[in-house]
Amino acid sequence: MKTAWSERLEAWCGRVAKRLRLPNYTCDVCGREVFDGARICDACLSAMPRIEVCCPLCGRKVNEAGVCMECKARRLAAEKCRAVFTHEGEAARLVTRYKGGARYLREAIADLMLPVLEREFADTDALVPVPMTDAARRRRGFDHARLIAEALSARSGKPVLSAVVKQKETAQQKTLSRREREKNLEGCFHVRDRAAVRDKTLLIIDDTLTTGATVHALAGVLLRAKAKRVCALTLTGVEQRHPFGVPSGEEPHPALL
Repeated sequence: MKTAWSERLEAWCGRVAKRLRLPNYTCDVCGREVFDGARICDACLSAMPRIEVCCPLCGRKVNEAGVCMECKARRLAAEKCRAVFTHEGEAARLVTRYKGGARYLREAIADLMLPVLEREFADTDALVPVPMTDAARRRRGFDHARLIAEALSARSGKPVLSAVVKQKETAQQKTLSRREREKNLEGCFHVRDRAAVRDKTLLIIDDTLTTGATVHALAGVLLRAKAKRVCALTLTGVEQRHPFGVPSGEEPHPALL
């Protein structure tokens, strides 16, 4: 015969069993409760500015299909870049929170990047996170690009390479143009294990593509070390003010990050 206590216990066990079958979390962006293992709620996902039409080379959002004027004038060393979202709204806030110390967000970021990796870069041999100097890692407290790469590796089975190091500090790049950034990055990356990259198809991983200077510099050293192909994947990409070129007499859009 069931007692009131045994009925309460049975009900409690049922609730626990249900939660074990259907884990629930809170949305990593807004804090609402979500179910079935989701990390971001549908409302926040729909609010993120997904890139639907992009330049086939740099991956930036453009207004109409085709290679953007910037890539026609000067291509990046990476063969193909892709970003999931434009760097604005909830997507930009997600990056800002992550780089500000919310390292648990790497899981949500990897979930968002994985479909693009599988669709666009299925032939990738290994992931290459943009490296940091030891001093920069100590200041931030973690290596943000490497944590994203490791989370993507766990999902995709692609290994993470540690073949490249950043061997010198660079000046803050927040207000630098692409050419100024390229000058700032000269000689900062070094391939310490050339055998690990030789004849490999590599995918650079970072949080945001701004001017493309970092990807350009890193892809360049990998190609000089005889990598077969180098591409890049980021969560967000900064949309240029003029997707098909900067009008004469107007300065380029300043970098946002």
